[in-house]
Amino acid sequence: MTDEFGASHEGAVGVLVEDGTVPDPVYFDSVSGPGGRSVSQWSVYDGRQGRPRAAVLRAVCSCGWAGQRHRLEWEMTGADELAEAGDGQAAACERDWDGHTAEVAARAVPLPETVTVLLEQVEVEIDKLTATSPVGGVRAVRALEILAGRLGYWAARGARSDRDAGQAATALGLSEGAARRLLARLGGWSPHA
Repeated sequence: MTDEFGASHEGAVGVLVEDGTVPDPVYFDSVSGPGGRSVSQWSVYDGRQGRPRAAVLRAVCSCGWAGQRHRLEWEMTGADELAEAGDGQAAACERDWDGHTAEVAARAVPLPETVTVLLEQVEVEIDKLTATSPVGGVRAVRALEILAGRLGYWAARGARSDRDAGQAATALGLSEGAARRLLARLGGWSPHA
């Protein structure tokens, strides 16, 4: 997950079995008590003890995007552990997802370089202040919160009148729901309005 896009673009390594379907989560009983847990981590789909066997790994994103398929070559690796057999493919999936988030960022409204440089400078200066005076760092961050609240109010209200929810979501790199909640929080209205 990236800080900027949050849960709107949460990535994972997804699994497809031989027939091209996504397997159900694998259930593991609890050894020490009642119940258990379901797991969808790619490395549990090793075909042992009745679990489905992964045939393909691919990057997936909470926005619905899916990356290219990376076939697992079980026979070639000679490994029984999926974590070993699929390590290279999982790394390729991570690179695919990084490419996806780079595309999302490219579609988002660009920040002017002057703003980007100022934000980076503010971060450096507050880090320096925090190193010498932690309470001074807190005061500076609080001043930023107040400034962000004041500026965010008018920016959100302008964005609401300027774009529909879908356009705002694309410009912010967020899902429509996340964009609606962000604008509502900054603009001081109900996200359900």
